[in-house]
Amino acid sequence: MPLIRPRSSAGIALITILLLLVYLWTSSTSITSPTTPSPPLWRTPDYESYFWTTLPINYPPKEIRPLPTSSPLKFPKIQSPPPSESPSALKTRLSRQAAIKSVFSKCWASYKRHAWKADELAPVSGSRKNPFGGWAATLVDSLDTLWLMGMKPEFDEAVAAASSIDFTTTDLAEVNVFETTIRYLGGFLSAHDLSGDARLLRKAVEVGEMLYRAFDTPNRMPITRWDIHAAMAGKKQVAPAGLLVAEIGSLSMEFTRLSMLTRDPKWFDAVQHITEGMASQQNSTALPGLWPLVVSAQDQVFNVGDAFTLGAMADSVYEYLPKMSALTGGQLPIYREMYEAAMAAALKHNLFRPMTPTNEDILVSGSVKAENGVVTLDPQGQHLVCFLGGLLTLGGKLFGRQQDLDAARRLVDGCVWTYKALPRGIMPETFYMLPCPSSTCAWDEQSWKKGVLDRAKKNADEASLPDADAVIARDRLPKGFTSIPDRRYILRPEAIESVFVSYRATADPSLVEAAWDMFTAINATTSTRLANSAVWDVTLPMDKDAGMADSMESFWMGETLKYFYLVFADWDEVSLDEWVFNTEAHPLRRLLP
Repeated sequence: MPLIRPRSSAGIALITILLLLVYLWTSSTSITSPTTPSPPLWRTPDYESYFWTTLPINYPPKEIRPLPTSSPLKFPKIQSPPPSESPSALKTRLSRQAAIKSVFSKCWASYKRHAWKADELAPVSGSRKNPFGGWAATLVDSLDTLWLMGMKPEFDEAVAAASSIDFTTTDLAEVNVFETTIRYLGGFLSAHDLSGDARLLRKAVEVGEMLYRAFDTPNRMPITRWDIHAAMAGKKQVAPAGLLVAEIGSLSMEFTRLSMLTRDPKWFDAVQHITEGMASQQNSTALPGLWPLVVSAQDQVFNVGDAFTLGAMADSVYEYLPKMSALTGGQLPIYREMYEAAMAAALKHNLFRPMTPTNEDILVSGSVKAENGVVTLDPQGQHLVCFLGGLLTLGGKLFGRQQDLDAARRLVDGCVWTYKALPRGIMPETFYMLPCPSSTCAWDEQSWKKGVLDRAKKNADEASLPDADAVIARDRLPKGFTSIPDRRYILRPEAIESVFVSYRATADPSLVEAAWDMFTAINATTSTRLANSAVWDVTLPMDKDAGMADSMESFWMGETLKYFYLVFADWDEVSLDEWVFNTEAHPLRRLLP
């Protein structure tokens, strides 16, 4: 029924004339309007002439699978309700957050002054280093941190500088595709997702076009340590026969997000090809559910080998399984299936409860060997494997796996305990502990000392060894540790990463205090006149020199300080129910229903 009914034929005629005029006007405008949609903002006129888009492909894919089009799933919430906060607690939180921002600002100012557009600042000497292509790794890694910390003028200046990075030239003979993906591609995508700045998506596309050429092999498997100059010259290349599983299995998030944003599925197709190969062989390894440390891209063999770890050189291949589910809204069930199979094996074989003098109910993740059906645990802990507590928290929440959540908290507590156990309050790079017997876990001083001596015998001439007490004194071993082979702290983020994720999932205030203790301990030991430096020996007491290594990798500003800052941020700042972090702590928007 019309809202206004004409009262005469003259009214009807007038309305008819008006409708005719509107029709003629809209018709004329449609004729002069473009008949095809405008190109996306990232696709500039220079795109077609960009070197990496013009370089011929020697082995084009036979077909490119499209992005999934099913409706995203509604996952359970990851974050708990926000904790209550008194005025005094709010004041404390904001002052701590400001202290962390102050450290970042100091590092950023020194990087700008001494190493602008280099990969890294040397934080003691003030010199510059270029281990990641010379494409300003610290600058790109820090873009989203600048945004999150509200440093908008610095962010704008950094984006302008990043826009001029030339990904067609480098002094490196070989490019690490994994590191380039997580730092550069992940950095640009995250900063774009946060800010909406189209320039950042353009740079992500430039990096993506370059990295796509690393897949130009007969079987479309990537060359992870890539002779980029041979590729630029158009030479045919072959994927390697032996490579680390993390380097081939940890490209999925960034490549998929790039395809989601550009609607060009070629990047998604490239990494999904890897995923399907790994999934098909996951349960035929010597330790079904886990992949061996070294695999073959050339032969597409992912199930031959006897060493299995969730630590260094394998970590992010497992990390990306639930994160890909979150990123894509659960449209690809294969990632949940792979995660659940992997964690079933890891919880059974890799995790152990160490004997501690206070009988802490904690877990550490070690490595295992599987030979002839016999699985042997190597109880080496790593700072890097502290990411696992956060991963299991995420997977446990997404997929409703209480066993994962139980193990996750004990792993997080294990990393916090290890920080506190060292004299400087900082965990070393690697260490050994004594696994508890299956029946009990009461502290036994003599068993610990025997473990110290047994570990020492593996690394020295038995006849020349002192007794256990002498080894403990010589190696400065806190009670519970049987060996600390790598005493460095290299500004790693993994422990605070899991504390952050666990805090958002539980709202447990003890985690906030643990985070603050970790930050103050790290800054007290690593602070230099210019920034912060990796140190050689965290087993030394505070009155001794830990030895500055004059190294500050880009992850210090891109990951470690970002996670510390977010622990003390507002509860909904980068909510884990809306964002998912890549392995370089770059938050990417999740696909939500």
